Amino acid sequence: MESLPGHAIRRLHQIAVAIFLQEGAEHGLTPVQYAAVQTLATSPGIDQRSLARAIGLDTSTLGGVIDRLESRGLVQRQASREDRRVRLLVLTEAGASLLERAIPAMRRAQERILEPLQPADRERFMRLVRTLVVANNELSRAPSEPV
Repeated sequence: MESLPGHAIRRLHQIAVAIFLQEGAEHGLTPVQYAAVQTLATSPGIDQRSLARAIGLDTSTLGGVIDRLESRGLVQRQASREDRRVRLLVLTEAGASLLERAIPAMRRAQERILEPLQPADRERFMRLVRTLVVANNELSRAPSEPV
């Protein structure tokens, strides 16, 4: 199993999530919730479908994520003026404040994930991972599409 890239990637994902949750325990955000909140901070008023594409998540899963963030008062859904069926998403003041407090924990988590590698290897690793993600993006159940 150790020689299979899929297995290694799955294990690294498990480790990355565990580190993220350890570092950010006081903020109560999962990595996916953090990605949603961070994207809403940089793209206020984005619709749910666009947010799902931006973070590479299927829309039904994102719906549950937004429900949980909304129930905590971190995100609001607002009707679009152009299309009343579309809900636009915005961070509340509480959401923006939580994000600001969570950023240092997120950065620590990223540093811990890469800590075993030498600095030059970290850059190379990230370059290689981005290459794999971009090259295989369309194979995903939820291809990402930057905002």
